[in-house]
Amino acid sequence: MSPPHRQSVARISEALGIHAITLYKWRKTWRLQGEVVPASQKEQEGWSAADKFTVVLESAGLNATELSASCRERGLSPEQMSRWRQAATDANAKPVLTMAEQKELEKLRAQDQCEIKAL
Repeated sequence: MSPPHRQSVARISEALGIHAITLYKWRKTWRLQGEVVPASQKEQEGWSAADKFTVVLESAGLNATELSASCRERGLSPEQMSRWRQAATDANAKPVLTMAEQKELEKLRAQDQCEIKAL
């Protein structure tokens, strides 16, 4: 199920004679333990944001040689990793509302709802 040999649960089940439900449970357990086991057979660009972020975090302290080896193990390219790292950086660059701003926004939304109901 894991890169670079990603195979479908059905194929693994058939090849090894292990019930598919058992394989799904194992995959869920591995994911809960922090392992990167994509939830589907999608190409790496279809991985969940959480899986991409986990891989970016795991590779943060690697030098170029180690990064290349890690990418090969996962069936990724260093360019993909670079794009994912940049996406994670960009996502955190957006300003976040302060608590006061969030409360003000909630008040405005509540007022808007009251005005709509009054109409």
